Formats: sequence, structure tokens, C-alpha cells
Amino acid sequence: MAAETTDLDDLRDRARRWLDDDPDPASRDELRAVLDRLPGSGPELADRFAGSLTFGTAGLRGPLRAGPNGMNLAVVTRAAAGLVAWLAAEGGEGPLVIGYDARHGSRAFAERTAQVATGAGRPALLLPRPLPTPVLAYAVRHLGAVAGVMVTASHNPPQDNGYKVYLGAQLGGALGAGAQIVPPADAGIEAAIRSVGPLAQVPLGPAGQVLGDDLVAGYVERAASVIDPDGPRDLKVAYTPLHGVGAAVLTAAFARAGFPVPGVVPDQAEPDPAFPTVSFPNPEEPGAVDRLVALADATGADVAIANDPDADRCAVAVRAAGSWRMLRGDEVGALLADHLMRRGVSGLYATTIVSSSLLRAMCAARGLPYDETLTGFKWIVRAGGGAQPLVFGYEEALGYCVAPEHVRDKDGITAALTVAELAAGLKEQGRTLTDRLDELAAEFGVHHTDQLSVRVDDLRVIADAMARIRAARPGALLGQPVTEAQDLLPASDVVILRTAAARVVIRPSGTEPKLKAYLEVVEPVADGDVPSARTRAQTAIAALRTEIATALGL
Repeated sequence: MAAETTDLDDLRDRARRWLDDDPDPASRDELRAVLDRLPGSGPELADRFAGSLTFGTAGLRGPLRAGPNGMNLAVVTRAAAGLVAWLAAEGGEGPLVIGYDARHGSRAFAERTAQVATGAGRPALLLPRPLPTPVLAYAVRHLGAVAGVMVTASHNPPQDNGYKVYLGAQLGGALGAGAQIVPPADAGIEAAIRSVGPLAQVPLGPAGQVLGDDLVAGYVERAASVIDPDGPRDLKVAYTPLHGVGAAVLTAAFARAGFPVPGVVPDQAEPDPAFPTVSFPNPEEPGAVDRLVALADATGADVAIANDPDADRCAVAVRAAGSWRMLRGDEVGALLADHLMRRGVSGLYATTIVSSSLLRAMCAARGLPYDETLTGFKWIVRAGGGAQPLVFGYEEALGYCVAPEHVRDKDGITAALTVAELAAGLKEQGRTLTDRLDELAAEFGVHHTDQLSVRVDDLRVIADAMARIRAARPGALLGQPVTEAQDLLPASDVVILRTAAARVVIRPSGTEPKLKAYLEVVEPVADGDVPSARTRAQTAIAALRTEIATALGL
């Protein structure tokens, strides 16, 4: 009992010190309310002060709440001060460009970042309104900025927000110009953040220069130029931004490219930080695109497209056997890569270790360079080390980069345009995206992928599962011996298992409290019978899913 009282007193003292340094009256009131409810609020207070949000290669991401273990104005002020100090220490010159989405707190966090930059004597350029993440990534390159900050939590739950950092060419190099940071920059920025003193001593300047709509128009123009100006345009698209910031930019890009403007799900068209019509604002989640499919049905759309809330991801649904089905990220990735190859786009094609092996097979058969990276676009855009120019990269989590010279990150707007270009060309021939997938399967075999994804409240569940698979790796999967087992520790918390016809990649999510196992089986197609091969692959993947769940103790 004495120990508990001591712990509570320590928490109370830490909270009071935080209150003395917190520049936001609203979050101070929030934290005082927690203190007023002690001792009953002890567990909540302990969680808020369990540690500080760590600035990693994805920047910051966490729940909106007072305290060091949350996203709030104090945490953002400290992060901005550390970033600006690190840029100065590295000799980085030029403006900091800042974008933000429509989540709770995003604009205030963006404006505070601009104030910290100008207070340190660095020009700050603020995007004109809530805009997609790809527009910020484009702006870093287009404006020659030293770095960029995007305030967004992407497809996380409504109560979250985040803070992503991009570097310009001066500090990011040719491959990292306009790309997300990678080590050692993340560690350097984190160290600089820890060195920031009392927030009252951080000088604040004006809120920077608000950029005009010409920047957005420039992005739209470049996005529209990604596709063939003379290709077919007869295509009816249903679209949803999932209450995010993608609608205005995507519809403008479609119009500029000469496509009919997509029909937009009415009650998801405008940005809304509450995301009222979806339980989880991620197009991969069950039920998230139900309204989109309904609109596609009602309007007779040829294809249905969804962006996630910050529009850096792109989901595609197609009509098959009388109903709509969402294509897997690996399927869209293969379709886009194949389309670019057929257009004669030569150069490096890249994906990640958790994506399908189909792209590797396609590149090998067609004599094109290929590379495979760790998970995340920060790695994809640096694939191959610059030996070959990157022309396409994708990851299975609905992220695609079809024009690295335009945006050196995943871009759900240009991906949607390229899907539309492909679908319109196939439609002119009386064919569909699923027909093209069947062609690829007939040529390379059915590469069927799936996920075992487990969301947890206690991160120890993930640690225990990873320890279990390392201690007792399966000797066989689907009745075939495991021919290769890789453990990527300490560089990355990843375990890879392979047989002659299957592959499993197991890793904790980098952005959510999830354990993920990425599953793939490859089923040859005999005598052109793709449907039978798909059926066999589906049966095999279901069995593989069960085997891996058992091996992980889940």
C-alpha cells in the first residue's frame, strides 16, 4: 500500500510539472480533471505518463490527450523545436513546408510548427488548407524545401493524430528528396527533441507564409500528366474519401486528365474528423466501403475507388460474379506494374518483403530490374540504392507510387488515375480488371495472399507471440518442409518462413497495436484453368492461416 501511494505521489508530481510547462489551456484543464479524480484515475494517469511518444521513422503518432504519451500542443511544440534545431545543426538551409489534414488538432499543430520554425529564423510555408499527404510530399520537392512536416494520423482511429517528417534533397540526398526520413535522421531528431528545454523558452514567431492554390493546381497538373493523354476515357467511377481530404484534389485530377468526374459517396464527401459513418477509417477494414459499393451499384459504375483519410492509399473494388469485391493490395500492385510494363516504362520495380512474390516473377520474365525492401515507403523509394531509376513501387497495404519523380512516397491520387487509365483501356476492349488478373495468373500462377492480423490492447501479447515463433518455428507448412527461415533481428522485428509453394512473414505493425502475419501460396495453373487454381489456393491459404495462428499461440 505504501508503494502504491508513493507511485501515485510520483505521478501527481510529474503531472504538475507537465502542467507548468503545457502551453495549451484546454489540455491543462483536461489533465487537471484527471488529477481531480485521483485515486480512481490512477491507471489513466499512469498511461498518460508511461513514457513519451517516440519520434521514429514514422514520426509521431498517438491518441489526442494531455501528457507526454499523447499528441498535444506541448508534444508538438517540443517535436518542432527539436526538428528545427536538428535541421540547423545539420546545416540544412531553406524553408520548412507544412501540411495538415482535417483531424482534430491538425491545423493548430501545423500552425504551431510554423511558429517554432519562424521563431528560430527559418521560413515556414503552410499549405493553404487541409490537403492530402501526397501534396505535401510534392511540395517539398517542388519548393526546394529543406524539409516537410505533415500533420496526419492517416487511417488511424478518429482519436489519434500524428506528425510525419520528410527531407528535401539537401539532407535527404537524391533518393530521399521529398521522402520520409530513415535512420539515422530519426535518431538525430529524437535526440534533439530530448534536448529541448522548458517550452516557455522556445521562441515563437509568426505563423509563416500561407501558400496559394497555385501549389495545389501544380500538383493536380503533374498528377494528370502521369497517364497517356490520348488514352480512352470512357469510365464511370464511384469514389469515397472516407471523410478525409482527398475528394477535391482527386476529382480535380480526374477532370484535368479528361475523365468523367467520379461520383462521390455523399455522406462521406466532406472532411469530418469524427468519421461518423465508419467504425474505423481504413478502406481495408470490414464495412468501411459499404457505402461506396452501394453507390457503385446504384450508378452502374465500372470501378469503385476509395482513398484513406489523407489520400496516400488507394483501394479498388470491382464487380465479379454479380457482386463487388475489394481487390487486395497485391492485386492492384500487380495490375499497375503490368500496366506500366506494357506501356514500356523501363527501370526499377520494387516492393517489400511482406508483399506478394508475383512482382518478382513478372520482372524476371520480362527482364526488368527488381528490388525488395523492408516495409514502408521510406525504404521503397530508396530501393536499389540508385543503381537503377525507380519507376514503380508498391506495398500490399494499398500504397502505390506510380511516378516517383512526381511524389517520392505513396500517392493515392495518381494511383487512382492509373487504375482508371487501365480500366478504361480494358473497357474499350470489352474486358475488365479481373480479366487482366486472370491473364497474369495463367502466365505466372495464382499468387494468393492473405493476412492474419490481430489487434491487441496489451502489447505483451505481440511480444509473447514473436518469442513463441522464434523459439519453436514450424518445421513444415501445408505438409511441405520449411526450406528457409529468416530472423531479421536486430535490424527489424521480422520472421520469414518459406516452403516450395508458400511464404509467411510475421511482424508487429509499425503504426498500430497489431501483430501481422502475411501469407502467400503459389498455385500453378494447369491447362489454363484459372478458377480451379484459385479454389485450390483459397483452400491452402485458409489452412495456412490456421497453422500460423496455432504456431503464434493466437
